[in-house]
Amino acid sequence: MKKIAFVLAALTTFVACKKENKADRIAVNYPQTEKADSTDTYFGVDVPDPFRWLEDDMSPETEAWVKAQNEVTFGYLEQIPFRGELKDRLEKLWNYEKVSAPFKEGDYTYYYKNDGLQNQSVVYRKKEGGEEEVFLDPNTFSEDGTTSLAGLSFSKDGSLAAYLISEGGSDWRKAIVLDVNSMEILEDTLTDIKFSGIAWKGKEGFYYSSYDKPKGSELSAKTDQHKVYYHKLGTKQAQDELIYGGVLPEKHRYISASVTEDERYLILYPRTTTSGNKMLIRDLTDPNALFVTVLDDTDSDSYVIDNEGSTLFIQTNRNAPNEKVVTVDASNPTPDQWKDLIPDTEHVLSTNTGGGYLFAEYMVDAISKVMQYDYSGKLIREVELPGIGSAGGFGGKKEEETLYFSFTNYNTPSSIYKFDPGNGEYEVYWKPEIDFNPADYESTQVFYTSKDGTKVPMIITYKKGLELNGKNPTILYGYGGFNISLTPSFSVVNAIWMEQGGVYAVPNLRGGGEYGKKWHDAGTKMQKQNVFDDFIAAGEYLIANNYTSSDFLAIRGGSNGGLLVGATMTQRPDLMRVALPAVGVLDMLRYHTFTAGAGWAYDYGTSEDSPEMFEYLKGYSPVHNVKEGVNYPATLVTTGDHDDRVVPAHSFKFAATLQEKQTGENPTLIRIETNAGHGAGKPISKTIEEYADIFAFTFYNMGYDELPNQMVLKEFKD
Repeated sequence: MKKIAFVLAALTTFVACKKENKADRIAVNYPQTEKADSTDTYFGVDVPDPFRWLEDDMSPETEAWVKAQNEVTFGYLEQIPFRGELKDRLEKLWNYEKVSAPFKEGDYTYYYKNDGLQNQSVVYRKKEGGEEEVFLDPNTFSEDGTTSLAGLSFSKDGSLAAYLISEGGSDWRKAIVLDVNSMEILEDTLTDIKFSGIAWKGKEGFYYSSYDKPKGSELSAKTDQHKVYYHKLGTKQAQDELIYGGVLPEKHRYISASVTEDERYLILYPRTTTSGNKMLIRDLTDPNALFVTVLDDTDSDSYVIDNEGSTLFIQTNRNAPNEKVVTVDASNPTPDQWKDLIPDTEHVLSTNTGGGYLFAEYMVDAISKVMQYDYSGKLIREVELPGIGSAGGFGGKKEEETLYFSFTNYNTPSSIYKFDPGNGEYEVYWKPEIDFNPADYESTQVFYTSKDGTKVPMIITYKKGLELNGKNPTILYGYGGFNISLTPSFSVVNAIWMEQGGVYAVPNLRGGGEYGKKWHDAGTKMQKQNVFDDFIAAGEYLIANNYTSSDFLAIRGGSNGGLLVGATMTQRPDLMRVALPAVGVLDMLRYHTFTAGAGWAYDYGTSEDSPEMFEYLKGYSPVHNVKEGVNYPATLVTTGDHDDRVVPAHSFKFAATLQEKQTGENPTLIRIETNAGHGAGKPISKTIEEYADIFAFTFYNMGYDELPNQMVLKEFKD
């Protein structure tokens, strides 16, 4: 690529609330982003891509652009008077001890704990009657806290452990094997593992998945041939046995491997996209056994949740859009032999096992309901939960006599409960001591009507006594894709927002999994516009019912939710005051050319599929729908330079396009976190700083000179 120089634009743009005095506005000198002569042709249609050079994450030009953009963005944020107050309050509220549910492995009970502001949670352990000791402290993995623990798996007898680490937030992993008694590292670190767990086979070795290291940038180059390997302890990784993948005519972009609790069966789940999987099974008790095909198509999402001898228990949405549990004998496991154990119902099912029971969690309008069954399918009881919200857990080994579950909602911090599966009784195991009173807040679930008449649920949370005057600062958060369900959960970040008098609203958009496969499919491919329409209708509902107005509405979402924000703000820039797209999929014509992006085609389709699919994608792709002469909302794009899930080029190109074409005085900024990825494993210190910046930007651009709980909104004069 030719050398591309850029200089700071001489033009100064003044930005802030339209009602604000010009003297009060923060001045911004946007870096001028050079344009290159780059064009792609799709089915005879030429599409310019002038900022293509920003896709090269290894170039000095891109590095310089990132530095220049961050200088402008942080220069702006530093001038917001209450930014420091938000950071201080976030630190104070975040600073409480957090503890996970315990789990037994061998002679030890393990659990995660964070004393409050530790960048990474620490793994502790203790023997029965013994003293607590540190097992793994990820805060020691790197000086800046950016290397995180990304997985931990024990051999069946608990004597060996393999843990995965992520460096800088990347999806690439390294694996380290320990003797848990001596804490001795047993062999060389395994590298280049991706989208994988660790599935032990006795104490001899384990299965894992990865790709060949791509040519060029490992953070952005395409990876689409997943492979499963077996690593025998004491041997070099180069000698690892290829179990499946890599040589088949069909590309399997993701292949996960698991071993049943009794270590009898190895199960593989090859997938071409993020939805739908094949299934193969091998009897590990027979050294000569070959893989037996359970499913040879990707028309369903189906997984083995447990086995009893040769009987497999499978959760599936095959001919059951809301999921069901079936049983089948491993010797003849094809779908025509499946027998229903827990049938499909009107509510979406997810299943966990522990203590010799099946726990069926149903989503009833995104709220948890839990039923306990035995392995014959007999209903034992409904577990009466502590309230209305989200429950998780109930998992454990078959012999466990005590299980644990968590419970939370938007205004209740997550607590852990100790559960007796024999009688259904439970008690609080751990409850957070946090400087937040849930009794001061309330949540309301409403059902609003989308553009095509579909009823969509939304939960709105706020401080009690909220006045419906149309002036409440409001964040509308959404996702709407990949069968992901947004269920009520507490967040320190959202607590800070509501503490300031803010409203937090979460609609359950089509494309998600709240109402099963039909709801998911209704927001995919050439029905993707339904998702944006649902989100727009949610904003219109909040405005029509005086929760807020366009001057006080911010929209926010990350990853696929970043696409949601980008599409919504380009289609309806008048609807909101602030837009906050995070790590977003924003170039819909090229998303499938980066890392594992081609696997998202079930939800999106690709620009190479057909002329119709290309035109549809081009019609909403945020990068391609920023128009000259439009006053877009104040926008803070956020991403990480090590994001190899949704590469930062999406955000770079979108920000550059907005800065070029924005009309009016609203700022268009991009905040690029260095040595950070898509979000998982991000140090607490970086998370606090990021949200302080996001909220400071949002409040400031809604017209606040001070935090709302300290003053009445300033009446600006023209």
